[in-house]
Amino acid sequence: MNFQSSASDVIISDSNGVKAEISYVQGIEHLIEVVQALSLAQTLEQIMEIVRKSARELTEADGATFVLRDGDQCYYADEDAIAPLWKGQRFPMSICISGYAMQNRQSVVISDIYEDERIPFAAYQPTFVKSLAMVPIRMCNPIGAIGTYWATLHQPTGEKVKLLQALADTTAVAMENVQVYNELEQRVRNRTAALEKEIEEHQKVEAEVKRLSLTDQLTGLYNRRGFFLFAQQQLKLAHRLQKSCCLLFVDIDGLKQINDTFGHEVGDRVIADVAELLSQTYRDSDIIARWGGDEFVVFIPKCSSHTNAITVRLQTNVDFFNQNRGRSYHLSMSIGVQECVINEDVSLEKLILQADELMYQQKRVKRSSRID
Repeated sequence: MNFQSSASDVIISDSNGVKAEISYVQGIEHLIEVVQALSLAQTLEQIMEIVRKSARELTEADGATFVLRDGDQCYYADEDAIAPLWKGQRFPMSICISGYAMQNRQSVVISDIYEDERIPFAAYQPTFVKSLAMVPIRMCNPIGAIGTYWATLHQPTGEKVKLLQALADTTAVAMENVQVYNELEQRVRNRTAALEKEIEEHQKVEAEVKRLSLTDQLTGLYNRRGFFLFAQQQLKLAHRLQKSCCLLFVDIDGLKQINDTFGHEVGDRVIADVAELLSQTYRDSDIIARWGGDEFVVFIPKCSSHTNAITVRLQTNVDFFNQNRGRSYHLSMSIGVQECVINEDVSLEKLILQADELMYQQKRVKRSSRID
């Protein structure tokens, strides 16, 4: 293309010799459209895509680059050209014409790059570039530069350079807006993450409070509240499905004597041992709780075994414990088992009272046998 300029327009001749005039006003109108597009950009990539294309259109150039200042280097971040330029490369600001424009805070127009000592010829020889215009992005404190290039010797008009600088100034505002937008987004993400963490911690605290409210601190089993909450659900289910279930009431024999003889620390260990034995003996689906002091209860849904088999299994584990643990005490338990009869709508409280009475009957039998 051949260019002839005047104060108000640029004469362009295409390959067929047809001439068209692009006025400065038309350039301004195009720039306004670019400003609107840049105002909607939310990322640096979007800004660079808009600017590299617009820089070529505004100056009728054969190529355009978007350069970012990276410390003391010029980073050629993006380009739009008829052939590859320097995209992805870095050059010291001291030897790069974009660095010169940024350091001196002024636009640079070079009609013949081979006659300007500021041009590093080795970097330009592999390219199509014969002429160029470079403007800094933000005059007061440049953060980058926009370069336009021609494959033939060319002298851009002052109006075109002004349009290019106006594009660069608008680009600076857009980049600052993106930075603010990204900072706000990051603050929102950080705050969201903090809120999510607070909610998670709150949920953990709530879960821990609930756990503590339902479990016995010494044994880790359910306490009375936890037992009633879960056993009541299972009992209702058993009534609805007409399934059998049973309840064990367990009392540790001689715990008071153990406390008096060996101290409460040993007594607590006895309670913990009984809790472990009960957990080992019965299923995960069975609801085991420390009723209080030296008493435990076990609710067994779908109780298909005979009640004697249930107590025998526990007694076997107790005997094994006494033979192999080498404790200073001997474990003994009194057990009452009450089965829930199918089709009988019995309450959990009644089952506990019945099993408790059966446990005391066994305890009285043990006492009378020792007296005899």
